Amino acid sequence: MSDDLVQGDRVEVTVGAPAHGGHCVARIGGEHGRVVFVRHALPGERVTAEITELHKGWLRADAVVVHEASPDRVEPPCPWARPGACGGCDLQHVTPAAQLDWKTEVVRDLLTRMGGLSEVPVRVEPLPGGPLGWRSRIRYAVDAADRPGLLKHRSHEVVPIDWCRIARPELQKLDITSRTWPEVAAVEAVASTGGDVVVLPRSAGPVQESLLDEVAGPSDGSAEVRERAAGREWHVPAEGFWQIHPAAADTLVTAVLELLDPQPGETSWDLYGGAGLFAAALSARTGARTVVVESSAPGVAAARRNLADLTGVEVVAAKVDVALSRRRIAGPVDLVVLDPPRTGAGAKVVRGVAASGARAVAYVACDPAALARDVRTFGELGWEVAALRAYDCFPMTQHVECVALLTPPAQRQHR
Repeated sequence: MSDDLVQGDRVEVTVGAPAHGGHCVARIGGEHGRVVFVRHALPGERVTAEITELHKGWLRADAVVVHEASPDRVEPPCPWARPGACGGCDLQHVTPAAQLDWKTEVVRDLLTRMGGLSEVPVRVEPLPGGPLGWRSRIRYAVDAADRPGLLKHRSHEVVPIDWCRIARPELQKLDITSRTWPEVAAVEAVASTGGDVVVLPRSAGPVQESLLDEVAGPSDGSAEVRERAAGREWHVPAEGFWQIHPAAADTLVTAVLELLDPQPGETSWDLYGGAGLFAAALSARTGARTVVVESSAPGVAAARRNLADLTGVEVVAAKVDVALSRRRIAGPVDLVVLDPPRTGAGAKVVRGVAASGARAVAYVACDPAALARDVRTFGELGWEVAALRAYDCFPMTQHVECVALLTPPAQRQHR
């Protein structure tokens, strides 16, 4: 019986559809049996899965033996991309084409099931370059023996590695993993699109599970790197937020501009604006007032420096929900870019944006589940998803970036 299982037990299952989080859904004991979320598997495979976590009503497991393999299965290019090792890459066992299929199915499922959409005409598109050697920012955790490495899945346990296969070549050449780091909690390495390579040892601050999170806490230096995107050069803190795929910033800017179709004279908001990437692109098109809202001090400083040459651009240092509720910014406004963190914008922000008078909103999402939750809130307010694009900004991982165009009820009356 599945209720008698303990961590470390093994069960044989036939794997079903992929689900958000980098695993596939299977059931123990038939169609109505206990749900188990299996990593390192593919839809349709028959595998032996080792239980890694037990929860009320469901389990987590790793596929440790594959009895019937999918034709989309390949040998992972990284020896650390396996059960019990590095948790950074979820899909190295999947062909690149099938990874796009996997992510497309997940996006469609979430926006249908959680977002309330009846259909989701979207296809996850690849970015230029291959699935390896793209990652421009990487954070190594340091274990008790002063060895750097990457974290196991859903764990703070450090896995010492030789080098990261998805890191950019400039980062692979560094000697970070071949030496020890006494009195260091983590090491951040950056290879920017502007040609800068920076290594930042960090003596304090929490070690975060996800390799995609923005670095939090104080750094041991104040290094700055150059990035190139949207026809401009950007100066940003090395430990701050920037898209980690070299082609992502330009890809997302292009999508936002094509979907919003900014016109001369239209006003705009860039919410969760960071260094001001979308604000610069909008301002160049509209020539009108553009407001950036950003809460992190490094982001505010970077935005004010990088946008100083643009007339009519204002940077507001505030949390987005506070800026909206306390009228630090106020409508009417024509265009809004929402680029929230992985947790999403949330109902309070969505309601504020919906009440702004905007004719269109471009929602840039690094988590399709958060996008789906916020899309449902927009839908309850009468807004609809007029277009949706998705991009594989994080090859070999389960993460995907989406850009949704949302329009208010009045827009439909003029079609």
